[in-house]
Amino acid sequence: MSVNKLILGDNLEILKEMASATVDLIYLDPPFFSNRNYEVIWGDEGEIRSFQDRWAGGMEHYIAWLKERVVEMHRVLKPTGSLFLHCDWHANAYIRVEILDRIFGAGNFRNEIIWDYEGWVHKKMSHFPNKHDTIFLYSKSDRNTFIPLSEAWTKEEYVAMRKQKIHIDKNDREYIFDKRGNAGQRRYLEVALADGQPITDVWSIGVLTSSSKERIGYPTQKPEALLERIIKCASHEGDLILDPFMGGGTTLAVADRLNRKWIGVDQSVQAVKVTELRLQQQTDLFTNIYVNSYTLQLHKYDYDTLRHQNAFEFESWIIAQFGGTPHNKKGGDKGVDGKMPDGTPIQVKRSDMIVRDVVDKFLTAVERYDATLFAKNVAAGKPVGHVIAFSFSRGAVEEVARLKNRKNILIELVPVDQIVPLAKKPTVSVEVSELSRDARGVHEIEFIAAGQSAAGVEFYSWDFEYDEEKGFRASVIRDREGKQACKLKAGVHYIAVKVVDNDGLEGVEVVKLKVNGVVEPL
Repeated sequence: MSVNKLILGDNLEILKEMASATVDLIYLDPPFFSNRNYEVIWGDEGEIRSFQDRWAGGMEHYIAWLKERVVEMHRVLKPTGSLFLHCDWHANAYIRVEILDRIFGAGNFRNEIIWDYEGWVHKKMSHFPNKHDTIFLYSKSDRNTFIPLSEAWTKEEYVAMRKQKIHIDKNDREYIFDKRGNAGQRRYLEVALADGQPITDVWSIGVLTSSSKERIGYPTQKPEALLERIIKCASHEGDLILDPFMGGGTTLAVADRLNRKWIGVDQSVQAVKVTELRLQQQTDLFTNIYVNSYTLQLHKYDYDTLRHQNAFEFESWIIAQFGGTPHNKKGGDKGVDGKMPDGTPIQVKRSDMIVRDVVDKFLTAVERYDATLFAKNVAAGKPVGHVIAFSFSRGAVEEVARLKNRKNILIELVPVDQIVPLAKKPTVSVEVSELSRDARGVHEIEFIAAGQSAAGVEFYSWDFEYDEEKGFRASVIRDREGKQACKLKAGVHYIAVKVVDNDGLEGVEVVKLKVNGVVEPL
């Protein structure tokens, strides 16, 4: 993995495509065995389909559904790697015995971590209120890489815990007596506080409150402090982190901030796009090499974006999607941009209506590229080369047919939409109206967005301080209605709204407003 990946899809299918022993750390927070409607958070087709799939039966079906995924996670994990599985009381006993012990081996169990998320209990119940989740930690082998963590003591906490008075030596160094047996030895506070308190298997980390700056509107969102502890103790900078149930993207956001590589997978379009917006949002705060280099894998791709993408980037990407290997050279390719596993040449044209002349020149390039392979493919009746483009002219199609009929030379013309499904990105328009103004000249402005997409609109996102050079940075990440209000002072303001459809494609509209006594679009 040289880049990070956001993937829309079934994690079982994605895991099966991943190479073995490539991941350093896996954190998964799968849906709990509660069979409650509140598990459907995003409400899009992918999430609902997954919900129905895992609830086709009872506990046995749920365990089978999760087990086949953990089997693949074990395979992709490095021998030195760790897996943290987050669950609750509904199924934690079954998950440990029926899944983790069987797949990883009971000898590779490391910890049952209790996440004590504290919080207020609002009413009396017929049992002790549930105020914790369970996180099982397993290693792939005894070669596991694990970094013990400590939390710093304050001087007051340490002295109170030891129940000793503070003394000062002739060099003004503070110490207490650390009693061992009958003898008391000096324990200097500066050393004790630096060593810190070892972290145990009970983690008291509060849940996110409604006023938390981390909140993105995802009900089961985990605090970044929880994921930061996991990532720091079980990985190093540059390691690869996998979250196969990405949800709100907390794992990826923290991994990126801590300079780890990452892969996130989810069946929900909204989960993938919200995570992307969240990553983009934090680039102003944390500058690192990872967030600026990632790939987004969707079910469908926008024709206009691909058609006008950087030619070299498109060339490398589409060859990889086709199953070939790009040459990764920006010049001097002599008409061949990549090759298939058997060496057969590939040429890419980021264009429509490719003409006959392209076919003629490619044939010459193919013969020159590898004369032996060319003759072998002709004799076997196999394609001597593949041309990838958005569409082909009648002349190009006729020339390919002539070569096949007259000379037994097969050149395959491959439309891009046969490799990846294409769609048109959604469009969005914005209505602006003034709600109020105060004596200081501050105007409250209402924005109403209307998105159009054949696939159906999923949600809107807003940037109330849009800067073209910085790109879209969401002020509001997820808005299902497309209706927002904000207060603006006198001056020129740029407000951008992004609409995301059910295919994961997006469209953006930027409104330029002049606020000076009146509010008017420019």
